[in-house]
Amino acid sequence: MSINKACCSIPPVVAKGYQPKGEYKTLGGLKTYVTGPESASKAILVIYDIFGFFPQTLQGADILAHSSNQKYRVFIPDFFEGDPADITWFPPQTDEHKQKLGHFFQTKAAPPNTLPKIPGVVSAANTLAPGGAQFESWSILGYCWGGKIATLATGAENYLFKAAVQCHPAMLDPEDAKKVTVPMAVLASKDEKPEDVEKFGQNLGQPGYVETFTGQIHGWMAARSNLEDEEVRKEYERGYKTALGFLEKYA
Repeated sequence: MSINKACCSIPPVVAKGYQPKGEYKTLGGLKTYVTGPESASKAILVIYDIFGFFPQTLQGADILAHSSNQKYRVFIPDFFEGDPADITWFPPQTDEHKQKLGHFFQTKAAPPNTLPKIPGVVSAANTLAPGGAQFESWSILGYCWGGKIATLATGAENYLFKAAVQCHPAMLDPEDAKKVTVPMAVLASKDEKPEDVEKFGQNLGQPGYVETFTGQIHGWMAARSNLEDEEVRKEYERGYKTALGFLEKYA
């Protein structure tokens, strides 16, 4: 599948001290970052990584909202309710870090705790669509842990989303790909297992796009992105262009 790389005009990426363009609203009982033109007819639900509302992630949401020919209203719900994982735990340097990360994944980040909250957020967000009708279409984009949520949310029970993107996915299980019901892009980093990335792509029964950004670390499009590094900044931008090209084509 070719992706229209000309789809987007991304503003200069801000390396440090980014000022988000959106605002916070309470949707489905959760504090939610909302960005994008109020006239946008389509929406994207962004599932952050385990580190929550980071400047790099909010900047990414603003890029998704404003940079494509197709404008989007973008929503990032705070599923961890103000208590995300500490970024100093990753990658784990000590047994204590390993323990804390493990506990976080088993409790707060356990998919069964998150997935049931999604329909409520989408339903509340639909009240912000132009004219008070619902959005014409919804896509879902997830980073790291959020990639797993995006995959599970587009499984057999999916009735909400038309397309999905995973960025540097965590817990990538090729078996999950067989159940995905919508077109999906997987933008992997050098830190994911290449064989899992390849098998996941092979198992997608829907139109798919899989690319590994071989020079980038797990997290380069979200909280762990060092945007002061020119190469990272370039690939961060290219990642968002690729995601938007895919969504423009399928959602």
